[in-house]
Amino acid sequence: MTMATTTIRIDYAGLPDQFDRSRPDAIETALLDAGIRAEASDIFSHIKIALPTSQLAAASAVLAELQVI
Repeated sequence: MTMATTTIRIDYAGLPDQFDRSRPDAIETALLDAGIRAEASDIFSHIKIALPTSQLAAASAVLAELQVI
């Protein structure tokens, strides 16, 4: 069985001022703490988050709570 994967990209320019840009792993940690299997990568211009599509709604809620979307 193949699992569908979703990628979310968050531009650094769009992050709120209070977000600690030196710790993009904080997003991955918050998602993992919420039980969401996600991998966040620090790319030059954005944060790339890969996660199972089945967890997209839950991930969106966590990212909204962090105020990054």
